[in-house]
Amino acid sequence: MKAALTLLALLVVSSGYFVNEAFAEISENQAFLLEGSGFAVTEEIIRISEIDLGLSSQDQRGSTINFLTEDGFITLNDEEFVISNLEGKFLREGKYIRINGEIESSSGFDTSISFFGRLVSESKDASVYGFTGRITTSDDTYKVIYTTKLSSLIKINSVSSESTNSDNLLVHILKYSSTQGIPDDVAPGQQLSSTRLGFFSHDRISVEPGSSITIVNDDIVSHNIISGKENYGDRHDPFTPDGKISTEIIEPGDSVVITFDDAGFYRLYDPNYPWMKIVAYVFPASDSLIFGEGQNIGN
Repeated sequence: MKAALTLLALLVVSSGYFVNEAFAEISENQAFLLEGSGFAVTEEIIRISEIDLGLSSQDQRGSTINFLTEDGFITLNDEEFVISNLEGKFLREGKYIRINGEIESSSGFDTSISFFGRLVSESKDASVYGFTGRITTSDDTYKVIYTTKLSSLIKINSVSSESTNSDNLLVHILKYSSTQGIPDDVAPGQQLSSTRLGFFSHDRISVEPGSSITIVNDDIVSHNIISGKENYGDRHDPFTPDGKISTEIIEPGDSVVITFDDAGFYRLYDPNYPWMKIVAYVFPASDSLIFGEGQNIGN
C-alpha cells in the first residue's frame, strides 16, 4: 500500500513536466475558483479530502502574481475547515501555484497547510492542476494529493439588459432540462443531432453579498432550487442540503428571487434533477461576474 501511494504521488508530481509550453491565462485582477479532491495520507490512515477556494489575483512582479483566498473550505472526510489566513502565488504566469497559511476547524483549532500545484492540462475555459503538500493539524500531519480545476470568472459588460434592476441577474432554467435536453416528443431510438450539456442560461455567477438573482423556469415541468454540499463521486446521493437556500416550487413560466445574504460559496441544485446545478461565488467588493453559459460538466 505504501509503495502504491508513493508511486501515485510521483505520478501526480511528475505530470507537470509533460504539459506543453502554453501557460494558463492568468493576469492581475481576476477571480478564480479552485476546486477538486484527492487524498490525505498518514502512516495509519487515508482520508478523502476536498478543496474549494475562491481566489482573486493581485499585483504582478515579473512572472509571479500574488493572489488572495477570499473564501472557501478544505475537508478531511466529514470534517470541514474554513479559510483563516491563506496566501498564495501564481508562478511562471500560472504554470505553478503555491498556497500556504492557516485554515480553521469547526472547533476553532488552527491547522496549517502548504500546497504546491503544477499545471497538467488546460482548455479555453479552465486548467487542471496536480497538487501535493501537507495539512498539519494538532493531532497529525497529512500528505495530500489533489487533482483540481482552476476556472476563471469573467466580467460581463451589462447586467441590466437581462434583469429587472441593475442588481438582479436573470438566470433561466432551460427547456427540457428535466430530461437532460431530450425533448418529450423524441421517438424511442431516435438519434439526436447534438448532445445537450447545459441546463441553466448561466451556471456560474459571482455577486456581492446582499445581491439577488431571478430564476425563470422555461422548462416544461416544475422545479425547486436548494443549496448544499456536493458529494463528489457519489451517484446515489450527489448533494447534502445545507439549509442556506430553499425556494418554493417554480412552475413552468414562473420565476423566483434568490438573495445571497452572506459571503461564501453556494452550490444550487434541483434535488429532483441533481444534474441541474449552479455555483454562486458571493464575495464583497467585486464586480458582477459570470463564468460559463450552460456548461455544467465538472461543477
